[in-house]
Amino acid sequence: MMQYIWKQYNKYREAINYLIFGFLTFVVNTVIYRLTASAIGARNDRPDLTLIANLIAWIIAVLFAYWTNRTFVFQSKVTGKKGRIKEFLGFLGARVATGVLDQVMMIVMTYYLNIDDLIAKIVCNIFVIVANYFFSKFIIFRKVDQ
Repeated sequence: MMQYIWKQYNKYREAINYLIFGFLTFVVNTVIYRLTASAIGARNDRPDLTLIANLIAWIIAVLFAYWTNRTFVFQSKVTGKKGRIKEFLGFLGARVATGVLDQVMMIVMTYYLNIDDLIAKIVCNIFVIVANYFFSKFIIFRKVDQ
C-alpha cells in the first residue's frame, strides 16, 4: 500500500506539493492578515485599514510562497544572481497582478457587499491560489529544454 501511495505521490508530486504549500501560504496570509487587522483595528467601515492589513499579509505570503515554490514545488534549477533576480521579479510581477485582484475583491466584498472580512479573505485566497499556480507553472518556473 505504501508503495502505491509513494508511486502516486511521485506521479503527481508537483500538484500535490503546490496544494500543500499553497495551503500553507493561505494559512500564513490569513493569520498575518487577522493579526495585523486586529492590531490596527481594521473593520468593514475602514477599507483603508483593511487594505493595509491585507498588504502586509500579502508581502509576507509572497516571500514565503516564492521560497516554497522555488524550493519544494517547481524545484527551480536557476542559478546565479542574475537568473534568480529575473525569476524572483517574474514571480513578484505575477503576484502583484493577483495581489491587485485580491485587494479589489477585498474592497468589493467587505465595503460594498458587507461580507465578513475573514470570509472575504478566504474567498479571495481561493481565486489567487488558482491564478498563481498557472502563472508559476507556465511562466515563472516552466521547465526549459537544456
